[in-house]
Amino acid sequence: MREYEHQQWYPTFRSMRFGLFVHWGLYSIDAWHEQDQWRRRVPRDEYAELIERFNPRQFDPNAWLDLLRDVGMDSIVLTTKHHDGFCLWDTRETDFNVMNTPYGRDIVAQLAEACHRRSIPLGLYYSVVDWKHPNYPNQGRHHEIPAQPGDAPDMPAYVEFVRRQVRELCTNYGKIACFWWDMNVPEYHDPSVNALIRELQPGITINDRGFDKGDFGTPERDWKSYVNTDLAFTKPTQACQSVGLESWGHKLDEDYYSDLHLMQSIDKILAKDGCYLLNIGPKADGTIEPIHAAMLRRIGKWFEKVREAFDDVTPASSLTDNRDVLLTRRDNTLYVHLQKTPIVNRVLLKPLAKQPIRATLLNTGREIETRVDLIPNEHESQASYLRLRNLPVNETDNEVLVVKLDFDEDLDV
Repeated sequence: MREYEHQQWYPTFRSMRFGLFVHWGLYSIDAWHEQDQWRRRVPRDEYAELIERFNPRQFDPNAWLDLLRDVGMDSIVLTTKHHDGFCLWDTRETDFNVMNTPYGRDIVAQLAEACHRRSIPLGLYYSVVDWKHPNYPNQGRHHEIPAQPGDAPDMPAYVEFVRRQVRELCTNYGKIACFWWDMNVPEYHDPSVNALIRELQPGITINDRGFDKGDFGTPERDWKSYVNTDLAFTKPTQACQSVGLESWGHKLDEDYYSDLHLMQSIDKILAKDGCYLLNIGPKADGTIEPIHAAMLRRIGKWFEKVREAFDDVTPASSLTDNRDVLLTRRDNTLYVHLQKTPIVNRVLLKPLAKQPIRATLLNTGREIETRVDLIPNEHESQASYLRLRNLPVNETDNEVLVVKLDFDEDLDV
């Protein structure tokens, strides 16, 4: 057992294996990007006027959680405060919050109540960057606006503001499973903030984007090279990805990833013993974009068929030198994940040379032919290796295929 598996937070981390990420706030009104204010150079005062138009009367947290359950997800993380500084809860620390909109109701409270009633772990996202607060030292660095008239940059004072908001979030909404920091652009170090979170929420898990290293890593959109090169993660990892290429918030004319790309991304992370957050951006009225819901449900149908290849397994890709596939293992059962789009209807699992007693394609339930024999391309070694044959690559070309291999002997023998 790895050292971190003994930590108090680890069971909570594992309870959020495949979760829903939700980016929602004032930016959903113009539906261009969650960093609209920064990316379109919108003046601070002009952007702040959106607070008068935020009125999501159709918001129903149970509709979000129904979708989550339909997809086979187990948890949810909500952006309580994004970079624009707008807060989705009843905070005493700033007037720039949902209580001062026409809607006038605490979003976090409603979602928390629904999650607790349905036993769904709730994570809270919080941005360190704040384009509204005068004490945050905006200097025009990445994900920052230029310094504004009337600002009084003071990072220690700003962190005290953050600390007070953290206390609200970790005190007023019941059990919180995860605190998900983002964008510590100043790289300010203060472990006491996470210590406060742990004091208020025993057993909570905290990511690595806050004021110290936290508990787990958060690679985003496959930008970290180790996500693709490592056969198994050596530290707790929760990857995140959005359904759209351009934005994490709602975008009216979004360019969407293919279902297959997202399935490959999910499969890759889970097969390497990571966790995964798949993001959507609800519309300004609080409803989920039908395109988002349809994409998630299609992914959910695939996930339901193959999820046994992720549950209670360990990464086992070291058993083969075939880097087009990933392997997971439970006792004498091996799962072969066709991680890359197949270009041939066979899989060679060199140097594995054991014959399974059964091979089943989880996507369809059909049996797969297996052989341990010499193939022409191995004439130099004259060695026989396990081969999976006649895979239906032309019939199921929009899913990640997963083959279950049952053996009657220990794979390590």
